[in-house]
Amino acid sequence: MLRYENIEYLNLLLLIPIVILIVWWFERWRKNVLTNFGDYLLIEKLSPSYSATKNLIRHISTVLVFLLIIIGLSNPQIGTKMEEVKREGVDLMIAIDLSNSMLTEDIQPNRLERAKQAISKLIDKLQGDRIGLVVFAGEAYVQLPITTDYSAAKLFLSTINTNIIPTQGTNIGNAIDLCMRSFDSKNQQNKAIIIITDGEDHDENVINSAKKAFEANIFIHTLGMGLTKGGPIPIYKYGRQVGFRKDNNGDIVVSKLNEKMLQEIAKIGHGSYVRANNTQAGLSILFSEINKLEKKEIGTMIFTEYKDRFQLFIGLTLLFLILNITIGNKKITNYV
Repeated sequence: MLRYENIEYLNLLLLIPIVILIVWWFERWRKNVLTNFGDYLLIEKLSPSYSATKNLIRHISTVLVFLLIIIGLSNPQIGTKMEEVKREGVDLMIAIDLSNSMLTEDIQPNRLERAKQAISKLIDKLQGDRIGLVVFAGEAYVQLPITTDYSAAKLFLSTINTNIIPTQGTNIGNAIDLCMRSFDSKNQQNKAIIIITDGEDHDENVINSAKKAFEANIFIHTLGMGLTKGGPIPIYKYGRQVGFRKDNNGDIVVSKLNEKMLQEIAKIGHGSYVRANNTQAGLSILFSEINKLEKKEIGTMIFTEYKDRFQLFIGLTLLFLILNITIGNKKITNYV
């Protein structure tokens, strides 16, 4: 099994496209400078010692150096010894609504970011419990299979945004069904689902899905993100807000919390409903309810010893650094 001792460093991989962009910009700048002296192709012909291939290899090695340093800092580790570890806890699946309405800012900074902050704090409180993440809009997907790896849970949580699901909508029924399938039906752990949404559901089967979950002894809790007065749904392009969503008549769409439906889902699932607001997200209240469930002991085979593998990536980094320094960008000229 592979794990990362410092998994948070993998977030730096987001800088790799920036490094590639800088390299591209530098080459474009160099070409523009040469063009100012005359025809670019003619200048290249008059510079027979210049090797475009070597220059490309040098740029690729530069990007690889940054990539390998980041992976080395995260310290990949390989599991070497497995043991059965007893734990007590519950199995918890969290379903997060990623429809565009979750960008509404009636709860600061917005509904989705507030939900992610609350989940992150919840993960910090887990001890022996297993957690999994499902994301949904018009469709539902497993973002993180159920696990006790809380560091991985935080990493996957940080990548969640409204752009990762192409089909818009709010199909809560699909999310419940997928959460049910994500549990290990063979163990006897108490199981619970927390649905985090503004409740603007467009699925008539959500009630049937909630009934099926309770029949399978799975409790359903709901967390309503948003205020009853609602707010407009912002539109972003390249990280900047450019307006608000409008209907076919050109009027600004106001997204409002559908408390009635979320209360009904929680009632059918024999769980609790909590509404988030600007003072509290409410997820800790739901977790307190889940903690009242009996925590049964279960044995899990896990890796208990790991070996560091950062040395491999640091070694490769040094190799590419040496290559970058020695290769240059000139052709090798043979003299007779």
